[in-house]
Amino acid sequence: MNRSLYFNYIEEKLIQLATRINLRGKLNILDFHLHSEHFYAYFLNELYGWNLSNENASKQNVEAIDLIDSTNAYVVQVSATNTKQKIEKSLEKDLIAAYSNYTFKFISISKEASSLRDKTFKNPHNINFNPQEDIIDVDAILKFISTLDIDKQKLIYKFIKKELGVEVDIPKLDSNLATIINILSKEDLSAEPNATINSFEIERKITHNQLSNVSWIIEEYSMYHSRLDKKYQEFDKQGANKSFSVLQMIRKCYIEEVGKSQNANNIFMEVIEKVKNKVIESKNFIEIPSEELEICVNVLVVDAFIRCKIFENPEKYNHAAT
Repeated sequence: MNRSLYFNYIEEKLIQLATRINLRGKLNILDFHLHSEHFYAYFLNELYGWNLSNENASKQNVEAIDLIDSTNAYVVQVSATNTKQKIEKSLEKDLIAAYSNYTFKFISISKEASSLRDKTFKNPHNINFNPQEDIIDVDAILKFISTLDIDKQKLIYKFIKKELGVEVDIPKLDSNLATIINILSKEDLSAEPNATINSFEIERKITHNQLSNVSWIIEEYSMYHSRLDKKYQEFDKQGANKSFSVLQMIRKCYIEEVGKSQNANNIFMEVIEKVKNKVIESKNFIEIPSEELEICVNVLVVDAFIRCKIFENPEKYNHAAT
């Protein structure tokens, strides 16, 4: 599963960074501490949607405050030391008084900090500070990442990969979907298509599913149904379930999108996008210009629509030409 690959990679890199910060600190090598301020500013912005800037970039060694988010009213200290005394020393600084309407957040970048969340802290300037929510360590960050949807996890993974390492090698596999695209890409689709479908029935299905915004795609590419059917027949000579597996993959993409959206037009376009991505990610895909790939995928998805694999059929639906 890609989800586990993304999470495992993120976990490995964050723990590796924390370990190196801790070990280098014991040797009084503190360059990672400075670099981590910059890293965590961008990382927390990406992760939580904050708008942090590095205060120390304009004012060297500002005590108690490393990062500031003026949009969300956060002041953040990034620290490799995670003691009660460290936090209280920061909270008592006169500078904190200037941010009394902000929330103070403490980011422990090298050590686990769960024991600090149950403690009571002296807060002489009464800045907003809830230890349970505002003390954040790597464990808390990883727990949050584990709850994200896969698309957001992928964004975080890409950020971590750029900052802390190389991209994880997710192995590509051959797919029947890519094979039929490879076959279809060699077909001259500019030639006049041979229409052997009942256009009235296709229009009924479009209306039934409220697909007016994408009706032009269905109408334009439905003409290639019979040509694709011949390609499927040739494909099936290579082995059982070849074309069936392609249609089932498209149906799976559709079912996944139905669970996310109620808008039929958006679902249709997302199915096209998901199918296109699956083709690109296949090991056996022979690269073609993106415009040509778009055309071939449109032919496949519209064909699946006509064949009753995606979207509901109106009563007594029969797409076959008479």
